[in-house]
Amino acid sequence: MSMLTPPGMGGKYRIKGDKYPRMRPRRRRGRLVLAATASVVALGVLGWGTLQLVDVFTGGGKKASAAGPKADCSTRVSASASAAAAAKVPKPAQITVNVYNATPRSGLAKDTADELKKRGFKIGDVGNAAKEFDKKVKGTGILLGPASSLNTSLPVLGTQLTGAERRTDAARKGADVDLIIGTGFTSLAKQVDADKALAALGGPVPTPTSSKKGC
Repeated sequence: MSMLTPPGMGGKYRIKGDKYPRMRPRRRRGRLVLAATASVVALGVLGWGTLQLVDVFTGGGKKASAAGPKADCSTRVSASASAAAAAKVPKPAQITVNVYNATPRSGLAKDTADELKKRGFKIGDVGNAAKEFDKKVKGTGILLGPASSLNTSLPVLGTQLTGAERRTDAARKGADVDLIIGTGFTSLAKQVDADKALAALGGPVPTPTSSKKGC
């Protein structure tokens, strides 16, 4: 036994020549590699998170600026739908109005018919209302016409008399419409207001549509 060997120790701990026994087990290289890999992954995740925060506070960088022009050119106005809607609305000169007085006041039918004529409407019959309406119309008036006039002639005539009730008669023939003056009638709508309502009716606001062309 060598003099460098502690008492009571032998076997693999015995010192022979110039070699000395290892008193602790060898470190495993696998653990070092795993630790290094974990560190790299952690740094990568941290860097990615930092970039995301930068994008949030700067508006997305190039992606945000690239989306700007597309938003401007994606909204276009389609006039086809507006033109089609306006084409269905007749002009006052294309509408024949019969004016009937359902009130006890005399002269209302003639005065109202004269004013409508000045505003471009054609005038048909003028006189007292039939018994079914005479002194039975409580509001400003009733606009009565065939079923086809519901979305054409009646709305146009309605711009001249605010609050008038609109009715249609499916059995009625012809295109004429009636204005039956009620007891709540004072006068037709002011010319300026009627013209604005008529302009809005004949030319509705165009509907914006999206288009990808040129974007």
